[in-house]
Amino acid sequence: MEKCKKAEALAKQAHDGQVRKLTGEPYVVHPISVAETLKEAGLSEDLIIAGYLHDAVEDTALEFEDIKREFGRKVVDIVQGNTEDKSRSWLERKQHTVDYIKEAPFEMKALIVADKLDNLKSVIEAYESEGDAIWEKFKGDKTKQRWYYKSIVENAFVGLEGIEIPPFFYTYKKLVEDFFGDV
Repeated sequence: MEKCKKAEALAKQAHDGQVRKLTGEPYVVHPISVAETLKEAGLSEDLIIAGYLHDAVEDTALEFEDIKREFGRKVVDIVQGNTEDKSRSWLERKQHTVDYIKEAPFEMKALIVADKLDNLKSVIEAYESEGDAIWEKFKGDKTKQRWYYKSIVENAFVGLEGIEIPPFFYTYKKLVEDFFGDV
């Protein structure tokens, strides 16, 4: 797990000074939480490392080559599978993720679900204190957010028959249902 500590330190360095738009807390709290979810589920070290670094290329000066050099091809492949192309519109990026997760390998699905689970927890927390005003902070309004989170649920479980599905997939599904209505 020494590589995990190195990945956490790199995430802290890369995200230094960034804050989450809903909570104002240091941004690195998010990738740490995602990695912890993956670790608690007993998933691979490479996947946990990818959890720490999943937003680094998208949101910082870190590049895929930096991750590959430090952690290898498998980690960078997982990170790439979760990295959005910011040159595309919000809807195009989210539709890509919805389509991708349906056919993605298990590790990619697990990272996406862990990421969305942590994001949704922040949304719910902000909603409880600020109400509908939170939707103004998003590029996608409440209706679009509902579509996105529910579509992730619908597609995350596709193709996982016979694979032991980690509990956090079900936690995510329940939170989506409780917050946005039945899937």
